[in-house]
Amino acid sequence: MKVKVPRGCQLMETAVAAAPAWGFFSSFLLLAFGTLVAALLGAAHRLGLFYQLMHKVDTASTRHGGENVAAVLKAHGVRFLFTLVGGHISPLLVACEKLGIRVVDTRHEVTAVFAADAVARLTGTVGVAAVTAGPGLTNTVTAVKNAQIAQSPVLLLGGAASTLLQNRGALQAIDQIALFRPLCKFCASVRRVRDIIPTLRAAMAAAQSGTPGPVFVELPLDVLYPYFMVQKEMVPAKPPKGLMSRAVHWYLANSLANLFAGAWEPQPEGPLPLDIPQASPQQVQRCVEILSRAKKPLMLIGSQALLPPTSADKLRVAVETLGIPCFLAGMARGLLGRNHPLHFRQNRRAALKKADVVVLAGAVCDFRLSYGRVLSRSSKIIVVNRDRKEMLINSDIFWKPQEAVQGDVGSFVVKLVEGLQGQMWASDWAEELRQADQQKEQTFREKALMPVAQHLNPVRVLQLVEDTLPDNSILVVDGGDFVGTAAYLVQPRGPLRWLDPGAFGTLGVGAGFALGAKLCRPDAEVWCLFGDGAFGYSLIEFDTFVRHKIPVMALIGNDAGWTQISREQVPSLGSNVACGLAYTDYHKAAQGLGAQGLLLSRENEDQVVKVLHDAQQRCQDGHPVVVNILIGRTDFRDGSIAM
Repeated sequence: MKVKVPRGCQLMETAVAAAPAWGFFSSFLLLAFGTLVAALLGAAHRLGLFYQLMHKVDTASTRHGGENVAAVLKAHGVRFLFTLVGGHISPLLVACEKLGIRVVDTRHEVTAVFAADAVARLTGTVGVAAVTAGPGLTNTVTAVKNAQIAQSPVLLLGGAASTLLQNRGALQAIDQIALFRPLCKFCASVRRVRDIIPTLRAAMAAAQSGTPGPVFVELPLDVLYPYFMVQKEMVPAKPPKGLMSRAVHWYLANSLANLFAGAWEPQPEGPLPLDIPQASPQQVQRCVEILSRAKKPLMLIGSQALLPPTSADKLRVAVETLGIPCFLAGMARGLLGRNHPLHFRQNRRAALKKADVVVLAGAVCDFRLSYGRVLSRSSKIIVVNRDRKEMLINSDIFWKPQEAVQGDVGSFVVKLVEGLQGQMWASDWAEELRQADQQKEQTFREKALMPVAQHLNPVRVLQLVEDTLPDNSILVVDGGDFVGTAAYLVQPRGPLRWLDPGAFGTLGVGAGFALGAKLCRPDAEVWCLFGDGAFGYSLIEFDTFVRHKIPVMALIGNDAGWTQISREQVPSLGSNVACGLAYTDYHKAAQGLGAQGLLLSRENEDQVVKVLHDAQQRCQDGHPVVVNILIGRTDFRDGSIAM
């Protein structure tokens, strides 16, 4: 039987059936609307529209971003800016000069970074270099990597193409951040003028916190130049007509406004707090207990020990109070002055094998300690370092620490003194080490007397350098064979008076290090010991020394070759290919650049000291000097000296 359903009921059933579909559709509309609103708000934020509502653009101002850069550097106590000029960075160079920061231009960008590195090492602050975009920056890569491995806080400022022209084929435009990210602790590209100050403050703090190292800040051209100049280049003067052209014009005008909005509003410019790791009291106490039971303790002190906040003088007093025999390396050379009874310089490998407790205070078990193989398995090893990875390198293979302390080295040594409270060790241990030192030094004296077929005996020359070197000197060393010999024979006269490249073994640091050293310590005599191969990198910078009136003295051990390589290559492979150089007249080349030049050879070998004093006097009169020393080749393996 068919039942007829009333029409009202049919409509109700249709409405009920349609309700879920309508609910879904309305939810979809709400979601789509919300997504659209969020996208629009996000786009408005990225375009800086909200920020521009609250912060004005001073279109009449002639100020530029370089002034903000200079203000931050000045507030951080920066006194020198090293550079090779380029149009990308001109505003910051001009601004630094106006604020009294000395701008020193070099003949190669790598020298600028080496000079900043030297400033960082000698002052405990951040050294700063600024170079132009593209090839200007790629020229610095070796020096930045050297600073990274040497743990030196260097700020590299790099120019760049305008923000809107990046990735569009602009002149000298490459992905600079990608290039420097593996080399630096901190990398940033400033996209708006208002971001210059906070970015630089963060970079300076990062450079000095934790394990120090280089940082890189990219400063695009439109961030550094004034509004009216950027506007002229970025926004067309004539109003567009078409719809698309108007949209592009609006986008460019808005980008310009966002670039300069809030640019000159006051911001804090001074240093941020640093994060420096410290050893815990429990770790210090455990180390105190280990040392208190030692009979033959030994310390190896590396460059990290000289980092702030502990001053070199305070560290020296702490090491003397501890009374533990020590070997010094890197920037720690000279910590105890010349001929200190606790400082030993020879036979380190044998000493490490005999010690029952070894403190690696910033020293690292890399190739310099044969990856840890020089340490005795029976010795108790205390290692302290700011960098955990470096601290424990090769400990899974060749050595094991009894106590591994991640913290500041200098502060740790001071705390050891407090914990040991006058602990004394038997004098026979230090006497044993001293006798071994004296035997090795006697070997050097004998080598100094060996005749050579022609030219000068390098060992004898370096002994005379050691005898002549004044107490206020800073030694910069750059080379292989000649410098390797000097490391055994020539002693820095005090702390922070020795500059070498560090573990990277970089040739070419000499001129930059000398430049930074003389500017930091104008009253010091800067003596540079060069191999003749290494001097090739630094020769042109004597133009820099002359132009900026920076008197430094270079002593070139000229043996006409890459002797350190030749010594191994010839016996093992039977060829001297690519190892030969000439007895070049480097002193005359220096004269051509406006410096003073002197020659030491067999003809005046009885006047070595006189020539050195002559070079000193010329430096004191304000002239950079090159002393070209023609030497024979020394082989320490069998004690022979060849031509």
